[in-house]
Amino acid sequence: MGVVTFYSYYLMSLVLDHCEKAGRRHIRFRELAADVLGSGWMFYFVIFIQTAINTGISIGAILLAGECLQIMYSNLFPNGALKLYHFIAMVTVIMILLSQFPSFHSLRHINLGSLVLSLAYTFIVVAACINAGASKNAPPRDYSLESSASSRVFSAFTSISIIASIYGNGILPEIQATLAPPAAGKMVKGLIMCYAVIFLTFYSAAVSGYWVFGNKSNSNILNSLMPDEGPPLAPVWLVGPAIVFVLLQLFAIGLVYSQVAYEIMERKSADVSKGIFSKRNLIPRIILRSLYVIVCGFFAAMLPFFGDISAVVGAIGFIPLDFVLPMLLYNITHKPKKSSLAYWVNNSIIIVFTCVGILGAFSSIRKLVQDAKEFKLFSSDVVD
Repeated sequence: MGVVTFYSYYLMSLVLDHCEKAGRRHIRFRELAADVLGSGWMFYFVIFIQTAINTGISIGAILLAGECLQIMYSNLFPNGALKLYHFIAMVTVIMILLSQFPSFHSLRHINLGSLVLSLAYTFIVVAACINAGASKNAPPRDYSLESSASSRVFSAFTSISIIASIYGNGILPEIQATLAPPAAGKMVKGLIMCYAVIFLTFYSAAVSGYWVFGNKSNSNILNSLMPDEGPPLAPVWLVGPAIVFVLLQLFAIGLVYSQVAYEIMERKSADVSKGIFSKRNLIPRIILRSLYVIVCGFFAAMLPFFGDISAVVGAIGFIPLDFVLPMLLYNITHKPKKSSLAYWVNNSIIIVFTCVGILGAFSSIRKLVQDAKEFKLFSSDVVD
């Protein structure tokens, strides 16, 4: 899937360059899709998909940040009275304050800090997992799959949807718009760096965590390293900084992916003839962004299903936006010959991932409904 998304994003950068050379520079995914496909409904379809992605990621970031605070609290105060939703409320307040950064450009230093935090967190988690696996308290390991064939199939498509969330990027045109033209070559260099970081961080943490905990590994590996019952499986002085790093990283993720939602809301509320910090624009911005974050925080507290949220976002958001649309846009703008390899590769990807997206959406929503039946609203435990 990583190879497909890399190819997809490369095609997207070529489409953006093609439109810019034709005098139509696009800085938003939805406007690019509407221009190339020539259909007004496509504009609103992409708005829906982007909103689903950004809202889902914001909910997931707030939920996971709240869980990190809960892990710290439960180890400092094992019999403390605070619940998960209390920490989600704290995170929501912080996100409301941070949400007042006005634009993508103002987040550039946060993005750099996010990269450093990702590398630091991964290094600590891998070291902690190796330490846990070699310790005398290492948990029994079970690498077996589910016994039911149908459950394995549903889990496979749910997992594919989650992986799509890892590689997905619903704001590529918005990012490319910050680069000076020609941007295609710069985007390729940026993509190579991004995929190197993804491979280093996600896979090293996933492999080391699965090696130690097997199929009992938690979606937040810190929970597995610091279990509610029994001794910690890694030194607190080692895991503590990792919790802080991932907490700060989650704030950065929430900020970046919320920007598109803010831009959509503020197209109607803002007055471009006034300054960014004028009273006319400042007050509506504070109100709208605060309400958006509050709604995300409310759903994070009400439905603490991190794995399920990631799967649904991947299936209904990232797969159509990143695995299907770029190939379609390239075929329309560059018109490769039907006998060419690019034409058949692009159409094959479109067909395969349309089917995968439909099946992934069904399996992800199915799991979300099953988990919702078993757990109470505003539960103090995050469901994988």
